[in-house]
Amino acid sequence: MSGVATLAAAALAAAALPVTVGAGYLGVLAALARRPAPRPARPAPTTRFAVIVPAHDEEAGIAATVASLRATSYPAALRRVVVIADNCSDATAARARAAGADVWERIDPDVRGKGHALAFAFERVLAGESADAVVVVDADTTVAPDLLLAFDAALAAGHEALQADYGVRNAADSWRTRLTALALAIFHDTRSAGRERLALSSGLRGNGMCFRTALLRRVPHQAFSIVEDLEYGIQLGLAGVRVAHVGEARVLGEMPATGATARSQRERWERGRRAMRRRHALPLLAAARRRRDPVLLDLALDLLVPPLSRLVAAVALGWTLAAAALTLGAPAGPALALWSVAAAALLSYVVRGCMLTGNPLRAAADLAWAPPYMLWKLTVSSRPAAHDAAWVRTSRAGATPGGR
Repeated sequence: MSGVATLAAAALAAAALPVTVGAGYLGVLAALARRPAPRPARPAPTTRFAVIVPAHDEEAGIAATVASLRATSYPAALRRVVVIADNCSDATAARARAAGADVWERIDPDVRGKGHALAFAFERVLAGESADAVVVVDADTTVAPDLLLAFDAALAAGHEALQADYGVRNAADSWRTRLTALALAIFHDTRSAGRERLALSSGLRGNGMCFRTALLRRVPHQAFSIVEDLEYGIQLGLAGVRVAHVGEARVLGEMPATGATARSQRERWERGRRAMRRRHALPLLAAARRRRDPVLLDLALDLLVPPLSRLVAAVALGWTLAAAALTLGAPAGPALALWSVAAAALLSYVVRGCMLTGNPLRAAADLAWAPPYMLWKLTVSSRPAAHDAAWVRTSRAGATPGGR
């Protein structure tokens, strides 16, 4: 019996090691995360921006997005809003033109997806040589008035690739969107801010991205998966370019409020991340070791660390089993200590994220919905999809009958 107990305790300790490393990674970023300091104002902006809005059947909200971009406090002569109406079957193009955007229509039913729409747009921007930088904003988004000013200052500081803070504009729609808003706040305000403090790459989030045109010429956008933003961020890291987090720049996207729609979106994201993990995690680790490059090591860790819900579930189970084993007389003290360290790291990560939201009491109240949210995320299907790279428009509140 003692031999079995010892073996079980050793197994619990071994299982705790990778979880503790992942939780510790998040805990370190939480300890380093700070609110962004305002960048010094430049006397006069000089960057010429092409703001690209990839859109597939977005007639319901495209005008509001264009209006938000045209209302930014940036000289009109230095910015251009371009909507890419990609394989649209509705009035997206007409409504975008009426709202004041330039519209480039792309029709190619056999080659679809946001990555292809972006490659099409970038190629046309580079051919025209009329922009110094390209900004990518989703078609369901509103932006902070100073978005382009913040990007202009960051580019002037020498950065080539930027990621804005990405939040949720319809957080009040349901408990699901409130938890999504909190999860994104923790992810961006904690993880990205911590990575920025360490001069690592914050990664790309698909919405609120900015690239110098010179960078796009040097490292062409060749990312066509369902997580094209993550894919291109890895391509940039391998090319020696880190993505800077511009926390004072903010974009707010709309998130699905219903279970079925949210599940569909989450399944696509999860499948995409798993594919990137299988394809890139080990090569990134090898390249990081060979080059002694902390940016590549961090990109690998970011891929390998499971979603927060899975980490919390693993820690809860591991800690409970280790405590029970110790109570029954097994030598599980080291295992319990490891699981306790992981639990403390995750707690610090979540608490720090709540504090950085600017409204910690509201964030703490929203955490009451965390158990059902975690259970929902843990049940997201892992079945492979037939066309992961295809452009699948996410249904939004009010867009279709029963959309909410």
